[in-house]
Amino acid sequence: MNEKIRIALAQVNTTVGDIPGNTRKILDYIDEAKRKHVDIVVFPELAVTGYPPEDLLFKPQFITDSVASLNRIIPHTDDIVAILGFVDQHEARSNAAAVIHDRNLVRTYAKIHLPNYDVFDEQRYFRAGNTGFVFEYRDVVFGVNICEDIWMPDSVTEDQVRYGGAQFVFNISASPFHYQKVREREDILIDRARKNGIYIFYVNLVGGQDELVFDGHSLIVADTGKFLLRGAQFKEELIVFDLDPSVLQIKKRSPMPETNDRCDHDIEIVDLGPIHPHRQEVNVQEASLREKLSESEEIYQALVLGTRDYLYKNGFKQAVLGLSGGIDSALTAVIAAEAIGPESVIGVMMPSRFSSPGSITDSELLAKNLEIRTYTVPIQQTFEVYKQMLRPIFNDSPEDITEENIQARIRGNILMALSNKYGWLPLTTGNKSELSVGYCTLYGDMSGGYAVIKDVPKTLVYKLSDHINATRGREIIPRNIIIKPPSAELRPDQKDEDSLPPYDVLDPILNLYIEKDFDANRIVQYGYDEALVRRIIRMVDRSEYKRRQAPPGVKISPKAFGKDRRMPITNRYH
Repeated sequence: MNEKIRIALAQVNTTVGDIPGNTRKILDYIDEAKRKHVDIVVFPELAVTGYPPEDLLFKPQFITDSVASLNRIIPHTDDIVAILGFVDQHEARSNAAAVIHDRNLVRTYAKIHLPNYDVFDEQRYFRAGNTGFVFEYRDVVFGVNICEDIWMPDSVTEDQVRYGGAQFVFNISASPFHYQKVREREDILIDRARKNGIYIFYVNLVGGQDELVFDGHSLIVADTGKFLLRGAQFKEELIVFDLDPSVLQIKKRSPMPETNDRCDHDIEIVDLGPIHPHRQEVNVQEASLREKLSESEEIYQALVLGTRDYLYKNGFKQAVLGLSGGIDSALTAVIAAEAIGPESVIGVMMPSRFSSPGSITDSELLAKNLEIRTYTVPIQQTFEVYKQMLRPIFNDSPEDITEENIQARIRGNILMALSNKYGWLPLTTGNKSELSVGYCTLYGDMSGGYAVIKDVPKTLVYKLSDHINATRGREIIPRNIIIKPPSAELRPDQKDEDSLPPYDVLDPILNLYIEKDFDANRIVQYGYDEALVRRIIRMVDRSEYKRRQAPPGVKISPKAFGKDRRMPITNRYH
């Protein structure tokens, strides 16, 4: 028998905790796979529960529901192989892959390598498996493993090939996005495919989950390291591929040693059972080897998807944000309008006597370009009342940052009032550079439900804004917003550079300190002024208490605040 094997990678967007909804989606994709005469359909890691379920895993009923969902899926797998991720608790709670064939749960594979770094905390929740399965199907042999298992060299993948004779491997994954992650993933898969002489079918989750974004980008890699297929980025799809078994290398199985010095697990060879006659051949359009998005477009799409899913998965239908006439609020508005539609985005202009004329006109032009609704709520009268109310306590002290922050907090109150009244989710507009050094007001511009660009440095804000205008066929963000000097407009003639170095100097220093964990002495070796470096580091360290109270936002960098970088607030290490 040498018929082609039709394989489908179900790149789906699941929701953590929505086990019934995720189950319906899985069943819909299985039905679609059957209509396309697919032999094997493969779903991502923890597709049943959503990823990452975090402390939901400590709830016994949650585990019971996950297993019950799997039991509802099994009867729908007549004449098809389905591989999908769920939470199992056969002997201990495990991050598992169910291998189902023709309404029979053949085996459950427990993830062997549990990541416990960056955003991952799997050793808190799961017990590692110790058995790598390979499956005999028709005249081929394949292995199944989960996400981190294939990232680890000289481990389960190698043993599935060497001791189990696997000719190809399915890796089901929930690998979150950050810029340059795509290249890192592809390099890993190329290396594993070449070294083991196997095809790799990699299916990744897609969608936003709190601060994480999963980008899909499922892949099929030949034994030469050549990519045969590249799935869409940031979109759901069923990717169909016809595998010709004649191209696969025949793997000679080595006898299993009594002990395995390289990794402490066994290999079990499983026959999937009787094979039904091959279905009538039908033509389907295979997914293509798509071009990867540019880095700017990739980041932009991650921000859009993360924002869209945060709103919709949490039950919000509309969003509100302050429009200051600055580039941060402009970029946030563009992302929100694309994420949920311009008719669902409300911009609020809240001028004071320090607002420049352009802050209103530029905001109005932006809103017109985006076709979003706006309101104008002047704050000067309220600001004067605050000052009058506090005058007896302030004892005629000269105005300083206190009065600047009062204005920001008035604006925050207005946005929260609109949120309470109409159920709109308030979006904050601060960028990573500001959040890093504390150039933001607690309970002011930090007030909101989601911080869209909290992981986007200011220099990248400019780059994304230019990219949007260059690729959308028209000027969406008014040029004046991009070229004007950034300002909080909380005092006369205020500019960001009154308090901070230029962003093209600040951002590289922040990158070295925050993302690379370099100390001051090492940063100075890159040619930066020592006094400036130490001042910036002090600002970052002293602002941890603010970041701890910031709303969640889309993670697009390798080290985002919150999920990745967790520093103590009370901290005397300098």
